[in-house]
This record gives sequence, structure tokens and C-alpha cells, in this order.
Amino acid sequence: MLPEFTADFLKKIHEGIDGPPAPPPAQGYVSTSVFLLIFNQSGQPFMLAVVKADTDGYPWANQVALPGGHVDASDSGPLGAAFRELQEEVGISPDQVTCIGSIGHFQTISSKDIEVFLGIWNNHENIVNHDIREISKILKLPIEQLLDIHISRQYCNRTPDVFDLLYPVQDVVIWGVTARILHHFLEQVIKQVPGSLLSPYEAAPGR
Repeated sequence: MLPEFTADFLKKIHEGIDGPPAPPPAQGYVSTSVFLLIFNQSGQPFMLAVVKADTDGYPWANQVALPGGHVDASDSGPLGAAFRELQEEVGISPDQVTCIGSIGHFQTISSKDIEVFLGIWNNHENIVNHDIREISKILKLPIEQLLDIHISRQYCNRTPDVFDLLYPVQDVVIWGVTARILHHFLEQVIKQVPGSLLSPYEAAPGR
């Protein structure tokens, strides 16, 4: 069973990233930012995610995503945009979040560059008031269950292609760029968690 993910533990993950995914070298990408938000409940770590609304013409309709969006000209930068979108989409204000730092950039086939910020949601007992125009559902995903999937599907120490990299959890499937972000994060978690705590599945190769 995994322990709670404290700020110190997440700082170890952040500091342990060897060469985080870089911004794209070419211009023409739309700058976006998201929060990979961790919270602890009943002594166990969880990740907050959302299911995008089923809106005609919306390219992300019904997909699992992390809360976030475009960086506007009025934002102070990518982190400011991530905080703004977090409050607009799910009603979580900046004073409820401890930001650990950026864990890298991830590009989509639609030419979006997503910078991912790792953070802890300190007031997770509060009710999440999501914007139903953009989000159909809030997901609170157990990190241990996500790690189970990661290890059992033999994703450790390799980068699966988009058709292979799938995380079926609860009643959704995480795929695409969100799955790539999750894969990157879980690989860092595995580096920091002792093998004896890594769930009942076999230890990751190379540990």
C-alpha cells in the first residue's frame, strides 16, 4: 500500500526528473498549461482529473484530461494560466494548492504545447464546483490503481505508442496526451517508491 504523497515526496519526484520533456523547438504551437493535482484521502494518494463535456465540434469531447487550458495574454505566464483554469473549471482557488513545479512539456497532434505543473490540493474535502459547459465529470483516481495498471501492462522503462498506452480506470480510459503525461509521472513515482510498497504486482523491470 502506498503512503500519502507529501509535499516533500513530490519535491523528490520533481527534483529527480532527468531531462524533463522540453518545449517544442519550432514555432506554431499554442501554449497551454494544466495541473497534475495530487491529494491524500484516508491515507492514500489520489489524482484529480476531469472528463470533458460532450459538446458538438469540441475536439476534446468525452476525453479524460487534467484541469487546465490555453495561456491567455492576460495571464502572468503558464503557471498563472494553470491556476486560473483550475479555478474556472473546477472551482479550486490558488490558496488551496501548493505548486511543486513544472514536470515538462507535452505536444499534441493538434499543435498544442502543454506544460504540466505538479501540485498538492490541500483542501480536497471542499466540494468541487465544475463548469458543466466544459466538464461533464470529476474523477478522483487512486494512484495505487494507476500504478497497478502501469506495471501490469509492462509500461515501465519504455514508451508505448499511442495505441498501446491506455489506462482503463473506474469507468473511463485514459489515452492520448493525458496518458503520456500520466506515464511520465508514474515513471518518476516508481523511481522514488521502495519496491516493497509498489502494489501486489511484480516489481518494475530494472529495479
